[in-house]
Amino acid sequence: MKDGGWHFHVTGGWGMNPDWWNPEAWLQVLQDRWLVVVVAVAAILLVLKLVKTVLKWVLVIAIAAGVLTYGGYSVSDLTATLKREAITVMAGEAGEARYRLRDDGTFEVTGPNLKLTGVPNAGEVEVTYRGIPLGTWKLEGAIREFVERARSSAQ
Repeated sequence: MKDGGWHFHVTGGWGMNPDWWNPEAWLQVLQDRWLVVVVAVAAILLVLKLVKTVLKWVLVIAIAAGVLTYGGYSVSDLTATLKREAITVMAGEAGEARYRLRDDGTFEVTGPNLKLTGVPNAGEVEVTYRGIPLGTWKLEGAIREFVERARSSAQ
């Protein structure tokens, strides 16, 4: 599914997109769509209080599904936005970034808003933007330039 929700894996079985487990993204959704959440919670409480049959649970599930489906945008949209922001910030923070080789052989590049960690010559880095882990990215393009500029300024 495009929205990052439940989907069927080709290998078999149902699974959840890992972007849905990002608590920072959920907090952003709640901050942006708080009115929708308040109305949905009020509707659920009203249904639970007034309806005394199995129908009430059908209505509760329908309201919850409606909020998740039509809340405006998905958690994966927020994650994609954070990834675009992080790449843009890399260009601006490249001069301030600090490169450090750790004792375990990995490297770390830190800036005011970014932290990249990886193994030299592995071709991938773990990216954290404003404390939010964004996963493993290929070391290419703007990301490679960010790391190389930090490494050259450290020497």
